[in-house]
Amino acid sequence: MFDFDATLPLMAVQFLLLMVILNAVFYKPLTKALDDRTNYINSNQVEARERLEKAARLAKQYEQELADSRRQAQAIIAAAQEDAQKIAAQRMAEALQEAQAKREQVQQELDQQKAEALQALEQQVESLSRQILDKLLAGVR
Repeated sequence: MFDFDATLPLMAVQFLLLMVILNAVFYKPLTKALDDRTNYINSNQVEARERLEKAARLAKQYEQELADSRRQAQAIIAAAQEDAQKIAAQRMAEALQEAQAKREQVQQELDQQKAEALQALEQQVESLSRQILDKLLAGVR
């Protein structure tokens, strides 16, 4: 059935030689390429995770800075509005004081003109009274 002659060891040597050649020429470079590819993929995954984490940190930092900037802007706006209200109130008070001073000045001028008019009227009344008295006395004589 099965003969053990010189061909069997020769075939075994050929088979082993073929395995060594295939291993050196084909399997080692193929396994090296597969290992390199696996290492490349793993390193890219790690690098991608690190970049994602960095991007998330930067996004969070930028959002925080944006929120801070908005708060500062709101504070500046509120301060400007408060200053504007103070200035408006101050100018309103100054305008009221100026109007009051002018009203008082006009009132004094009116009082002075009234006093002058009354004095002129008194002089005229006195003059007219003398004329009437002179006419009455002249008509009685």
